[in-house]
Amino acid sequence: MADPRALYQEVILDHNKKPRNYGALEDANRKAEGHNPVCGDHLTVYLRVEGEQVQGVSFEGHSCAICKASASMMTTQVKGKSVAEAETLVQEFRDMITGKLDVQNQSHHLGRLTVFAGVRELPSRVKCAVLPWHTLHAAFTAQESISTEKEF
Repeated sequence: MADPRALYQEVILDHNKKPRNYGALEDANRKAEGHNPVCGDHLTVYLRVEGEQVQGVSFEGHSCAICKASASMMTTQVKGKSVAEAETLVQEFRDMITGKLDVQNQSHHLGRLTVFAGVRELPSRVKCAVLPWHTLHAAFTAQESISTEKEF
């Protein structure tokens, strides 16, 4: 079995260097800005939701490697899902990153996102990883902006 830390580093570096779905989504019908005032991460999540389905999703902004990788993987995971399925991923990711969800012993829908499970051991980086997810939730709930300092 591969070393989880090595896999984590490989995924972070790959998604930071070549983020998926990066840039403004021209036909977005929802968007939100997210900010982590502690480290300065700032990003915008764009959504195109038709009916209850996420047809398009992208992000842009300035952030650390962990935040950018989290946003990149988030966009690949929620595209094509229903809003309810995407919100389930938001909650499960948040629970995983804060230690409330044990991905080894509890059922979940996170798939490859479990690579971020170790971030909970780096308290100063938790808000970096969760910022895109907070921002996605804000876009779903028609909030213009969100901060990691505000609980949802």
